[in-house]
Amino acid sequence: MLPLFLNLTGRRVVLVGEGPVADAKRQLLVAAGADVLEVAPSRFEPGQLDDAWLVVTTADADVNREVARAAEARRIFINAADDPPNASAYLSGVVQRGGVTIAISTEGAAPGLTGLLREAFDELLPDEIAEWVEEARHLRATWRRDAVPFEARRPLLLKALNSRYARRLS
Repeated sequence: MLPLFLNLTGRRVVLVGEGPVADAKRQLLVAAGADVLEVAPSRFEPGQLDDAWLVVTTADADVNREVARAAEARRIFINAADDPPNASAYLSGVVQRGGVTIAISTEGAAPGLTGLLREAFDELLPDEIAEWVEEARHLRATWRRDAVPFEARRPLLLKALNSRYARRLS
């Protein structure tokens, strides 16, 4: 599996499904800026996938299989909720805080474990993570300007964050 973050802003995503799971997926897609086309499972037609960048289905296995075939024929990735055999993409457990996004996946095999890991990582992230992001953003601009090699940047960032932490303690 290739972990990947997608920019869906303004891009068509077809959501085949109804009910609470579909509602939750819609909220995620809308929050990501997707142009969501909602389709009831009983009204799905393969042509509805034309111009889509991604398909999400929350229907039963028969409908998911039909949607997956149509998506595959169009080379569109599909997320089939709780149906890994009919999926080529897996939504993950996500922690977002202060400009940091951490995604966890079990390739659709163990969503409960994904949720537990998401909660654990959320607890581990420091409260000042947004400050870390800002510091890293600022330093990156400086390092790019000064042509600091990539391999030197992580140790420099760690040193800067440790110095920031030490100043906070004193």
